[in-house]
Formats: sequence, structure tokens, C-alpha cells
Amino acid sequence: MTDASRATADPFAVTVRGVGEPHPARAALRAAGPIVRAEAPAGGPVWIITDDALAREALVHPHIVKDPAYAPAHWDPRIAGLEPAAAAQPSLTTFDGPAHTRLRRAHAPLFTARRMQDYSERITRFARDQLTGLADAGETVDLMADFTTRFPLTVVCDVLGVPLDRIDQAIAACRGMHSANPQEVGAAMAAFGELAAAALSDGRDGLAAELRGRVPDEITEAQLHYLIFTLIYAGQLTTDPSLGFLLARVFDVDRDTAAETTIEEFVRETLRLHSPAPFSLWRFTSADIELAGVRLPARSPVLIDIQGINTDPARSIGPDLTFGAGPHYCTGAQLAQLELSAVVEVLRADFPDARLAVPFAELRQTDLGGIQGSRLTTLPVKLRG
Repeated sequence: MTDASRATADPFAVTVRGVGEPHPARAALRAAGPIVRAEAPAGGPVWIITDDALAREALVHPHIVKDPAYAPAHWDPRIAGLEPAAAAQPSLTTFDGPAHTRLRRAHAPLFTARRMQDYSERITRFARDQLTGLADAGETVDLMADFTTRFPLTVVCDVLGVPLDRIDQAIAACRGMHSANPQEVGAAMAAFGELAAAALSDGRDGLAAELRGRVPDEITEAQLHYLIFTLIYAGQLTTDPSLGFLLARVFDVDRDTAAETTIEEFVRETLRLHSPAPFSLWRFTSADIELAGVRLPARSPVLIDIQGINTDPARSIGPDLTFGAGPHYCTGAQLAQLELSAVVEVLRADFPDARLAVPFAELRQTDLGGIQGSRLTTLPVKLRG
């Protein structure tokens, strides 16, 4: 066995760069080897997988698990961005094995392509109404200021059954989750609990109510609220930045060329180039293992470099890792793609003369640090051309 190569650039740094500039660590990680050792934001080593085949092996490895109970003992959960351990709070993103399978069986049928298609007209109407309102409000609008947050939250709240007069509350809660103040984060979590309770109130028609009837019997009402929180928050956290990059590409790509590409293909290519999550969520070794000839002790943090693998020039044609692979494949993948496709459809049909208010090359993206991705800083647009 050999030691993993060391990263020569910080993959977790907060940076600001051009919209078309790759993250400075991506190529360095790839060049260092299939598994690379770096310094984790919460301290100590993390092993980052940069090879597609090895990533898929790790994503189904029985001793590489999601449960934060296996995180390094010295980690501060707040700095690392960890959820509660699975024993304390059941979650799709922290359960493994049979427990995960049971919980996923409760969720998965609610988010199939067929079920999501039932919401297609409503999603398109939300996109049209919000974009039309912005177009009527002023000559130039910054779509990153509110639209890229409001639209996905409107969609996910509507699908779950959260009353739409609570969207501003949902926006404030999502933004509160990024605060460095634990009290503000606590207030945000309390707000999410209120949103979940509203979705589950008597007479509400949405997937939250359906989920209540499908989860295992031992799931408590408070735990169900947490499951609904994860759906709302994840639905905004990943779709928001993706939407910004998608919009930028819509306005930058030649219209005649774009017309030759299906909306679905355009969305998938955007997601490949600008992965909503540049890394997988944290995984940890539950025992000493060997991976690609490298020994990883128990409780070692492991990440998949999704962005780097997706954009590797040497990657063979095939499914990308945008939504993961294996048992933890993203439950909301169909909904996310439907949302993004609806926005492109509305822009092509209703705003054919829409354009950027600044040259594409002047757009900037901010890397948020940790395992979070990047987000366009601003996106000034003239929707009426």
C-alpha cells in the first residue's frame, strides 16, 4: 500500500473568479492521482476521490458510510456542516444499509419522473409569472438577487404542500442556515419546523402528507418535520446556484445553436459543467479499508470530486455524477431537472429578446467554501431585450 498524494491547492478555499474559469484546485486534484489527501475544513486529513471508476466503487462500498457518528472525533459539527448522527435523527442523507432502504422506499415513489410530470404545468406557470413580474418591474434585473432563490422554493413548497404565502418565510429560513450565529441557525430550523407543520396540517394536499403515511412507523412527528426540512432546504441549496449558471448560459449561447439542442440536453450539459454540489456529501470509513492501494483508517472522511470528474477531459462518455450514483442517488433529481427545463422553456417562448446587461465575461462566481459549490455573484439581465 502507498500513501495518497497531497493536494497542492486548497479545494475548499473561498474565492471569486470568472464565470468561465475553472476552480484552481480541480486540475491539481486530478493531476495528483485517483485519491488525494487534503486538509479538511474542520481539521485533519480528508481523502478526495478524483477518478470516475473509483468514485463509483466508493459510492457503493459497504464500509464508506454517511452516518456522521463515524466522523473524526475532534470535528466541530458546525464547522464541518454535519447533520445529526443517524441514531439521533433519521435522514436519507445519513442512513445506510437496510434503514436507508426503508426510508428511501417511502420517498422514492413520490419523486419519480411520472409523479413530477404532474406538476409540470404549475412549475412552468410559476416561472412565467415570476419572470414576467420582474420584466414589468424594471429595465434591468439581477436574477441572482431573488429569482434563483424564490423560484425553486416556490416549486418545492408547492409540491410538498407548504402554503405559498409562506415562501418569504422559507427564503429567510434558507438564508439563516448560512449564518455563523448559532442562534440565527436555530431560528431558521424553528422556521423550517413551522413550514413542515403547515404542510402537514389538516386538509393540505401535497407530498408531505403522502410521505407521512409512507414512512416507517417508528418515525416521530418531529423526525418527519426534519425529513421535510431536508427536502425544502436541499431543493433550494442546489437548484439556486444551478439556475444562475443555466440562465447565464441561456443568454450567452447563440440562439440558432441553442435551438438545435433540446431543453433537456441543455439542462443536463449545464449541470455537468456546473455541478450543483462540487463534492459529494461527507462520507466516512466505518473500518480500516484499502482503496486504490491507499490505506484509510476507520473514521476517515471521504469525498467524491463530482465537479472534477464530470469535467475531466479524459472522462469516457456515459452518465455523469451530478446526482451521485448508487443507493444515495439524489431523490429530487427529476424535480430539479423539471424546474430548470421550465425556466428555459419560458425564456425561449416568452422572452426571445432577453439578454445579459453586461458582457458574459464580466460575470463572476463566488466559491462559498467547504464542500459547498459556487454561485454567480450577480446576473444583471434585460428581460425585454
